[in-house]
Amino acid sequence: MRPIRTFIAVELSGTVIARAQEAIKLLKTSGAEVGWVDSAQMHLTLKFLGNVTEIETPDVCRVVAEAAAGIEPFEIVFKGLGAFPRVSEPRTIWLGIDQGQKELSVLHTAIEDALKKEMGFGKEHRKFHPHLTLGRLRKESDPARDGLSRLIQENASFDGDLTVVDEVVTFASFLGRQGPAHEPIGHATLGE
Repeated sequence: MRPIRTFIAVELSGTVIARAQEAIKLLKTSGAEVGWVDSAQMHLTLKFLGNVTEIETPDVCRVVAEAAAGIEPFEIVFKGLGAFPRVSEPRTIWLGIDQGQKELSVLHTAIEDALKKEMGFGKEHRKFHPHLTLGRLRKESDPARDGLSRLIQENASFDGDLTVVDEVVTFASFLGRQGPAHEPIGHATLGE
């Protein structure tokens, strides 16, 4: 049995992805060397499980579905560009969440607790900070980094539109020459 890189995520509306692409287009004008996230790879990760055996994946999908069933659907409003570790030193550039953080945290905790209790998956040590990753700076010494930082600051209130969260998807991730490819292996409806 080969292991499968697995993660659990929320898929995004077409309008959020379109707005994210507009943000990327704007940030590209800085000239910074950034590995931008392809629109087909955009999602909101709730939990990264790492390598899971093929035999375990149906149980993962079942546990996620049971956890999601106890959470009512909700909206996420995306707003504001930012960066980790900080805007003045951008390494990971993201689109932030203005509304729906609390609900996302409740969903994240329900899934994480269920996977820990029923399957022994470890909990994340860092605080859950939901965001949509737009790109990662390739080199910290990039001379265009300051320009990128300035553009992020200037767009701190960028409107990213909204997504209705009514489903959680368990994905298998495969690394290929063109980068990662994500294949849904389980769908869990909220509130059912």
